[in-house]
Order: sequence, then C-alpha cells, then structure tokens
Amino acid sequence: MHITHFIWQKLLGMAPGEIQSGDTLWLLSPRQHMPLLAQRRALMLVNRCRLFAILFSALTPAWAVIDLLTLPYPLSLQLAGLRLLVSAAFVALAVWQPMDGRLSSAYRGIALLFAIPTLFYIASHLLLRRYHLEGLSAAIGAGYAFLPFVLLAGLAIFPLTLLESLAFASPALFGFLLTGLLELNGDNLPGFGGEFWLLSLLTGVSAIAGISQLAFIIVLVHQAIRDPLTGIFSRRSGEEMLGLLQLQAQRSRQPLSLAFIDLDHFKTINDHYGHLAGDQVLRHFAELMEGRLRRSDVLVRWGGEEFVLLMPGAQLPQAAQVIARLRAQGLGERPEGKVLTASIGVAELFQDGCADWRALVDLADTRMYRAKQAGRNRVMISD
Repeated sequence: MHITHFIWQKLLGMAPGEIQSGDTLWLLSPRQHMPLLAQRRALMLVNRCRLFAILFSALTPAWAVIDLLTLPYPLSLQLAGLRLLVSAAFVALAVWQPMDGRLSSAYRGIALLFAIPTLFYIASHLLLRRYHLEGLSAAIGAGYAFLPFVLLAGLAIFPLTLLESLAFASPALFGFLLTGLLELNGDNLPGFGGEFWLLSLLTGVSAIAGISQLAFIIVLVHQAIRDPLTGIFSRRSGEEMLGLLQLQAQRSRQPLSLAFIDLDHFKTINDHYGHLAGDQVLRHFAELMEGRLRRSDVLVRWGGEEFVLLMPGAQLPQAAQVIARLRAQGLGERPEGKVLTASIGVAELFQDGCADWRALVDLADTRMYRAKQAGRNRVMISD
C-alpha cells in the first residue's frame, strides 16, 4: 500500500500529505468513495458533460458548410444530414441530463456523450469509403479520421478514476478498430498500428489528467467536510450526508436512526481548566467514538459539545443497543479524572413519523433535552 501510495504521489505530482494512503484506491475505482464525494463528483461530471454536449451541438453542424463546399454530391448532403442528427442528439443530452447528484446519471450522460460521436465516426467512415476523393476533397475527408483523437483528448476534462477512464475510452477505441479493420491490408498495417498506438497513448495521458483532477477533488473534499478540531464530519457536511441518507432510506424503505449527543457539564471544563483542556476532551471523545462505530455509522460534530450520530439501517431498538454499547465502553474522561457522560436523544425517520431529516434532528434534539432535564447521563428514545 505504501509503495502504491508513493507511485501515485510521484505520478500525479501531489505533495506528501495531500493524498492519504487509504485514499489511493479511490483513484482506481469509485466503489469505496464516500457518499459526499460521489454526489459532488456526480454533479461536476454532469455539468462538464452538458458543457461538452452544448459545444459539440454548435460545432458539429457548422462543419457541414465546409463539407457542402468541398465534397461531391450526394456525399456532402448525406454528411450534413448526419451532422444535423448528431447535433440534435447533443442538444437532447444537454437539455435532459438530470442534475440529481447520482453517479448513475453522470455515467449515462458521459456514455452517451462518447457514443454519439463514435457512431457518427463509424457512419461517416462507411459513407466516405464509397467515394474516391482527390485533392481538397480528400484532405477534408481525411479530417474525419481525427475524431477519435478529439474525443479521447476531451476525456481529460472529467475527474475520473482509472477504471472509469478506460471504460469511457473504450467506445472510441472500438470505433477506431472497427473502421480500421474494414480496410486493413498488408500495405496500411504499419500506419494503422502507429495510429492506434498514438490513440492508446492519448488515452493514457487523458486518464492521468482525469485522475489528477480527482486527486485534488478528494483533497479539497476532505478539507471541506471535516471539523478542524476533531477530524470528524462538520455540521455542514453532516447536513449534506443526512440529505443523502434520507433519500436512500425513502427509496429503499430502510430505517434511519439518529442520536443527538450533548456532553454533560462541558462548560465547567472550559471554565475550570481552560479551552485547551476542553478541546482535548472533544478530540478524545471523537477518537473513541470513531474507533467503536459500525462501518456504516457517521459521527458529526454539530456544534460546541454537541454531536450527531447517524445510524443508517438501524431501527430504534438497534440504535439503542449501539448507544448502550458505546456508553458501556466509556465516552472518555474529564480533566479532573471523572468519567465523561452525555445526555442523548434518539429518533428514527419512519417509526417516529418524521417528514424529513430536519424533523428527525429536531426530535432527537428534543429528546436529548428531556434527558438533560431528567438528570443527565441518560438516553431518551421515546416521548
């Protein structure tokens, strides 16, 4: 893992500490990406896909004028018709591409973005090979062979993992191979092999460019979503995470529980021992909780000494068991050596009839205050 991490740093030109060793696999495949990273990257991919589609929808029919002036009839008219169809497809892609923050939507858009010109390249090649072009017409016709190179160069604008880059480059590479095999013989084999080598090299360069973008996005997301004191999720990123988890829960009808945690008598720590001691207590609490949570659970610093624990897939009884286990293992220690305690309120999205994640947080917060009023150091899971 350390060797792979070192290679990625050198390959991407990242400074030490910018990419954590655990994040290097994120550059290979999107499977391990956290939901917030996946959502933000999906929106970025869709925006760039739409920009590319709008650009192509304008440039593709514009070249028809040159075809009409230089290529023989009816070839020029046939190519112009193809260009209008392709332009209409690009317009449709730009207009109907959903901005729902889902990677599946982004993948579908990019796949169509590369499939449309690839089909145009194959169709135009089949048309051009019917004619024997000479002079200026031959030069214009030969220009169509550069379309796969333009496509693969455009791949560099997308922040993609290595596997994603190779998957989206495949249609253009396949289209080039297909058209080349139609006319392959002993005389043009060296030239075809050289062109395919250059196309493969361009694919590699574009993939590295996309991975470099992704690496910087990972760094920026890490910096933006983490609370600087405790290293856990900040309130803003926690709210984004709650929005995502609410949508997932409603789509799959899976439970979503939330615990609102308030550390007891925390103000006395700051008053008697200073804010540095208070900060140390908060860091230690967050560190203990992070090491004991389930893989699916998410801890958020909501503000001051308040924390929110997200437990997707857990109903109220399961959430109560998680909280009981955490309390039994200990929440930490106060500066004077006493055990750190907390007042905790727990709620579940469906069982408690919450309309959305905000109502879920409010209900857990209300129950937390009831726990404080009842004497602190306790858990409330019902009204």
